[in-house]
Amino acid sequence: MTDHRTRFLRLALDARALRFGDFVLKSGRNSPYFFNAGRFDSGTALAGLAGCYADAIDAAGVGFDLLFGPAYKGIPLATALACEYAARGRDLPVAFNRKEAKAHGEGGTLIGAPLDGRRVLIVDDVITAGTAIRGALGLIAAAGGTVAGIVIALDRQEVVDEHATPRQSAAQAVAAAHAVPVIAVATLDDLLAFATQSASLSSEHARLLDYRARYGSQG
Repeated sequence: MTDHRTRFLRLALDARALRFGDFVLKSGRNSPYFFNAGRFDSGTALAGLAGCYADAIDAAGVGFDLLFGPAYKGIPLATALACEYAARGRDLPVAFNRKEAKAHGEGGTLIGAPLDGRRVLIVDDVITAGTAIRGALGLIAAAGGTVAGIVIALDRQEVVDEHATPRQSAAQAVAAAHAVPVIAVATLDDLLAFATQSASLSSEHARLLDYRARYGSQG
């Protein structure tokens, strides 16, 4: 694994953003692990996370000139990432959306830098069903922006429907449907590799493998 993947997984464990046990997901599935980016809840934790995002983006080589954070978790993530890039000498504009349009003041749904004519990188934590990302894609297109890519923290590489053919993850489905790259700081495959190298996680490896066999995507 590249350094940003290992670093991210260690940060996630330290922040308890990544936990192991028995969790019921929104889909109703029983998962042996759970990821919650909201647990990166301090300046130090967010700065470390933003560094991992920036390294993953730079390694992917995607071209962009604006960061967009979908409400809600994408907002602090995009903001922290903008600060990380500023520290690296690149000053990037940032925008995000409200869940509900505002009828007073400046009004509207979008806040921050204008999107018109810009290549937009969407910054979020995960893609579960893809609903929030599809909403962001529509907002960006309506505002005149072009989506250059999507970056997420963890790709669970998990199918939305285990009976569907082909077995596509939500991230794969979004990438294919909208012809945009989806960059993950780390994936379930990375987590499996990490678990084999960590004595404290060795007992979780078999459960993770079993879960991937049941719900994992192909390709």
